[in-house]
Amino acid sequence: MFNRNDILETVNMISQENLDIRTITMGISLRDCASDSRRVVEQRIYDKITRYAQNLVKTGEAIEKDFGIPIINKRISVTPISIVAESSDEDDFALYAKVLDNAAKAVGVNFIGGFSALIHKGYTKGDRLLIKAIPEALSTTERVCASVNVATTKAGINMDAVKEMGHVIKECAEKTKDNGAVACSKLVVFANVPEDNPFMAGAFHGVGEPECVINVGVSGPGVVANAVRGLDPAADFGMISETIKRTAFKITRVGQLVAQEASTRLNVPFGIVDLSLAPTPAIGDSVAHILEAMGLERCGTHGTTAALALLNDAVKKGGVMASSYVGGLSGAFIPVSEDAGMIEAVKAGALSIEKLEAMTCVCSVGLDMIAIPGNTSAATISAIIADEAAIGMVNSKTTAVRIIPVPGMKEGDIVEYGGLFGSAPIMRVNPFSSENFISRGGRIPAPLQSLKN
Repeated sequence: MFNRNDILETVNMISQENLDIRTITMGISLRDCASDSRRVVEQRIYDKITRYAQNLVKTGEAIEKDFGIPIINKRISVTPISIVAESSDEDDFALYAKVLDNAAKAVGVNFIGGFSALIHKGYTKGDRLLIKAIPEALSTTERVCASVNVATTKAGINMDAVKEMGHVIKECAEKTKDNGAVACSKLVVFANVPEDNPFMAGAFHGVGEPECVINVGVSGPGVVANAVRGLDPAADFGMISETIKRTAFKITRVGQLVAQEASTRLNVPFGIVDLSLAPTPAIGDSVAHILEAMGLERCGTHGTTAALALLNDAVKKGGVMASSYVGGLSGAFIPVSEDAGMIEAVKAGALSIEKLEAMTCVCSVGLDMIAIPGNTSAATISAIIADEAAIGMVNSKTTAVRIIPVPGMKEGDIVEYGGLFGSAPIMRVNPFSSENFISRGGRIPAPLQSLKN
């Protein structure tokens, strides 16, 4: 148990350092919505989501008011639709995305995740139909997010799926070319995807999850950056780690409080707190600035990967002591468009896709919200996904790719999204071809470390 007064001591973090709860996400199982009739499936999905989540937004707003803690997003995740809709008589799965979107609008949440498929070892009929529908689904809905898991440490990498996702991302970009290829910002390709992630666009409600659950994602890069800046300039890395651990403990306590309050008020089980440091485009709310506070002139220079490894480790160590149940992704996010410091680093020429890939070996997720030239080939995008999937597979960690080939834009241009998506500088992509590599298909076998039994 913990004393709520300990949480309230962090009020200055909220007012001065951009501390917030990034999301309360309600996970809802739709497994009992399956039917051989599309109309029955649609009605069951809509009715169940609106029944369970009818008070989610109102409850989140009440908690904000009662505790003075900003809660930026209220979201829903559902069972992968490829599973729920597979037995229906409908082949156009984009119709189910519209039902999800309508339900999300009805209850007032910001996003709904779960237009998803798990294909790390192969496809079922439902998987194929869902993936085919992703471009239409994401270009014709406002709040629906999609994810696809193409690799695990146990199964290896499904390279047929990796190849297909390159084409899917290109099609998503083309369908929303007049809006900065925004559909791509709602699509994540994973390796080792977790079933309880509260963050979009990758959230879904896993088949091992309960009927309904509340998961919370915390934030607070600004708090951590200020704590590091407050140290003696001569402080060694041990002191930096201790400072980040103590700060992460306080941040996670806030998440624990909100999660338990939401669970109690909604009469829904508390699932997990995700420790991830989720940046925003706001000045002072940047993971890159934490790394620079450790002594780097600019994020992306030599030493950045080591600094990020220290940060990620310290956040986890501090966070796990503050909550009984930690899950999701839990680490430091490095989305380029959503982090003011990352944007500055790209513009300064300090940060490249290759350096970001190296950084993903030691942080929470992967290549996130990266905009690239619109003429980048599907094969190159697939190869980028394959590289990230390999990092996840070999290191038994979650990795992901959320990449945006913006039609009509070239290296050095800027695409503006606004809100939490921020603005993205178009980054350079290696010009040499991966076409013959990607065209081989098949499955890259699981590594030896997968044999742990």
